[in-house]
Amino acid sequence: MKLTPQIKHILNNYESDSPVTKRNLARLLMHGKLSGTGKLIILPVDQGVEHGPARSFAVNPAAYDPHYHYELAIDAGLNAYAAPLGALECGAGIYAHQIPTILKLNNANCLNNAKNQGITGSVKEALRLGCVGIGYTIYPASDYFYDQMRNLQEIIEEAKSVGLISVIWSYPRGPSLDKDGETAIDVCAYAAHIAAQMGAHIIKIKPPTAHLHLPEAKKVYEKEKIDISSLTKRTEHIMQSAFAGRRLVIFSGGTHTSEKNLLETYQSLKDGGANGAIIGRNVFQRPRHEALEILNKLVDIFKK
Repeated sequence: MKLTPQIKHILNNYESDSPVTKRNLARLLMHGKLSGTGKLIILPVDQGVEHGPARSFAVNPAAYDPHYHYELAIDAGLNAYAAPLGALECGAGIYAHQIPTILKLNNANCLNNAKNQGITGSVKEALRLGCVGIGYTIYPASDYFYDQMRNLQEIIEEAKSVGLISVIWSYPRGPSLDKDGETAIDVCAYAAHIAAQMGAHIIKIKPPTAHLHLPEAKKVYEKEKIDISSLTKRTEHIMQSAFAGRRLVIFSGGTHTSEKNLLETYQSLKDGGANGAIIGRNVFQRPRHEALEILNKLVDIFKK
């Protein structure tokens, strides 16, 4: 595997990581249609356990089958497929050698309101399945956040010791945040920085709005004239908050939206320096041919 200058530059930002960890990060970045560009698109499918199978898959019944998602990610030329243990196990024997995989180690469900997630996988199982890394969700602002941080610190330490990368879903949720606060620019930037400080190789957050939620932060944004007037400018600030761009940050697609809105959002994110997309419902809830068309257009956006 001959690395491009873009990938060599990214790997140099992970100064303390072992050769094995860097090899897995390189494998991820050198796979698929965006190979060697320094950009990446990941298909995450943990929505069945998070939201329930019917809410996730009834609109496109083929998506009940975990093989469907493996094949969608492979045929679209994506960098990786991320899912919980059961779904990865369903297709590992057939597909694991065809695309890098990421084992999601914790999940919530919609049967309770706790801003927390339970452990559903392990580093050992990620190794058994041939994954390049593990995924883990944290909820900054949750009453359970310090426990989540402690669990994550132990998991990242174990993952790095065996050469796996860590992808952190950093989603601010908790009693101090309303819906506007969860995607406020100051809160999202804070969430990205926390994930970077926890040792994440790749950080996943939601596209930020121009809302400022924290009073003390709002004073600084206004005094220092931090430009948050557009999604592109807000993305630049997110990247700045992730160690001045030394950590990879990818953005979720969110709930189902129109193709036009989706592509415009990702164009603005890319223009702001985003490293890529992690997009699930906005593709697998569409007919397969439509999903492939959208993913091809996303590849084109991040290739330019």
